[in-house]
Amino acid sequence: MGEQSLSQLKPQPPSPSPPAPAAASRTKKAHLSSDPSASNPPKKPRPALSLPGRPLSADGEVAAAIRHLRAADPTLAAVIDAHEPPAFHCPHRPFHSLARSILYQQLAFKAAASVYSRFLALLGGEASVVPDAVLALTPHQLRQIGVSPRKASYLHDLARKYVSGILSDASIVNMDDRSLAAMLTMVKGIGAWSVHMFMIFSLARPDVLPSADLGVRKGVQMLYRLEDVPRPSQMEKLCERWRPFRSVGAWYMWRLIESKAPQPAPAFPVGPIALPAPNGQLMLQQHQHQQQQQQQQQTGLQMIDPLQMLPGMG
Repeated sequence: MGEQSLSQLKPQPPSPSPPAPAAASRTKKAHLSSDPSASNPPKKPRPALSLPGRPLSADGEVAAAIRHLRAADPTLAAVIDAHEPPAFHCPHRPFHSLARSILYQQLAFKAAASVYSRFLALLGGEASVVPDAVLALTPHQLRQIGVSPRKASYLHDLARKYVSGILSDASIVNMDDRSLAAMLTMVKGIGAWSVHMFMIFSLARPDVLPSADLGVRKGVQMLYRLEDVPRPSQMEKLCERWRPFRSVGAWYMWRLIESKAPQPAPAFPVGPIALPAPNGQLMLQQHQHQQQQQQQQQTGLQMIDPLQMLPGMG
């Protein structure tokens, strides 16, 4: 500013003005050099982490989810019409639900239910499933009710993280989905699949996509008539239209798989009765056929375990 004022005070001989483009260019360069933000373009604002929305257990949320899914995905609408709407309600607090999910891991439903029943009896009822009480159980006590040493260590690790304050029921309820997944997978024995099931069925989070779950992936394959089961990395794109209610979309994929699962064989043959062949050949073939049917039924049940293993699935 000072230099410009002094030049104006001095008499200047008349001379033609410099070409406007060159002067504008010099002026622009001087402005850029004096503006530190010019060389560093403004960064795009980071997307804010979304806080948990209204849970699916809240009044009207499931109905809102179904309306959205019908409008966003007409193919899914046919599956919605074929089933009753889901109900998301979990009677247990988060710690109780997490402990229960650990006990049910990698066990058939009946076996897991038996272990869980003995676990409740050992503690003195559902109201006693609290961190301090679980931490007080010895590995020997847990082994006597059918809990493996590894699962006992998982239960104790979960309880210790509660007692130390790393986790709490209140913080779990209020954490956003991404932070919650990061915190829960720090617990021994809790992986991404367990976290997704917990968020959907225990917390009733509306927009959780268990992209690695085989049942959901096979459901998407059936829904869209894909040649192959989609990879977990493909699921985000395939199910993008379900946002912000991907949890409900996943629920209908389990129902779709359940409806396509092989049905149990009738108790008595309904066709013509075959005469027994020599050397018991017919009996052997019938036994092999029954084994194949049982294997098919078990395969179907493995895909819908989430609907049986966790409480409040409706």
